[in-house]
Amino acid sequence: MLMRLYYLFGFLLVADVSLAASMVRDYPVDRIAPHTYVIHGPLGYPSVENQSFMNNPGFVVTDDGVVLIDPGSSVQAGRMVLKQIKTITDKPVTHVINTHVHGDHWLGNHAVVEVYPEAVLMAHPNMIKEANAGAGDQWVTQMERATEGFTKGTQAVIPTVSTSEVTQLETGGVDFRFHAPDKAHSDTDVMIEVVQDSVVFLGDNATYKRIPRLDDATFKGNIAACKVAEDLAAKHYVPGHGPTGGVAVVEKFGRYLETLYTGVARYYEEDLSDFEMKPKIVQQLKPYHSWVNFDDQVGRHVSLAILEVEQDSF
Repeated sequence: MLMRLYYLFGFLLVADVSLAASMVRDYPVDRIAPHTYVIHGPLGYPSVENQSFMNNPGFVVTDDGVVLIDPGSSVQAGRMVLKQIKTITDKPVTHVINTHVHGDHWLGNHAVVEVYPEAVLMAHPNMIKEANAGAGDQWVTQMERATEGFTKGTQAVIPTVSTSEVTQLETGGVDFRFHAPDKAHSDTDVMIEVVQDSVVFLGDNATYKRIPRLDDATFKGNIAACKVAEDLAAKHYVPGHGPTGGVAVVEKFGRYLETLYTGVARYYEEDLSDFEMKPKIVQQLKPYHSWVNFDDQVGRHVSLAILEVEQDSF
């Protein structure tokens, strides 16, 4: 009898460990508007510590079901997101909208189709194209490497419906409008406006209290995207990373981009090298020194801005 209890305890222990490994640890749900909720991820790069979860999945509860935006970086993250949705509603996920091609935002699609195979997956047409051309598999590999295998098993479940085919989605009494700025954080971006709730999901066109990578961005395009978002005059702005807030979320990130780009353009005209202009620009960006990843990215951003200024000069 005692031996059977040992076996049973061992089985339950293994089951608990297996379950824990199949899902990111829980993060709380924040209600930001009558229909709209956000799970705010931690700031930083994907890692062992955060289990690759570091974006802001959002969901909107309509009369017919749930519209899910950016379900996270892995099947494990997506499962956690679905678990948290269940604490709010038993309605099914009817639609998933991905803001851009960077995998920390959309590889959680895998978890959604496990449970809701009929859900409609939507994204910018360039996101669909790039993901199918190999970016999806590259992001799967990158996340698995960053987490030392925690996200293993994740598959790149790529959206099939282009947001360019419609200017908005109407479902369950809620209207979603798509705003697709050209060559902003990437050339695959879509921002989602939840009309009735006066909410805008920005993707990584604006982050808050965290400096993003801009390797796929253009400064001019990203600045223009911030202005598009500002002009929507929404009550709530959900950045791709960082806390939700008012229009100041977009304004502050836009100022970072403008300050850096205009500074580089001016010092480029003065024939300064990148290492000569960097300390001057860093000083101008003092309000952002406390933002996560500032030290990691600002030098890279100066170099990218120089390349853009050079291209614009031809």
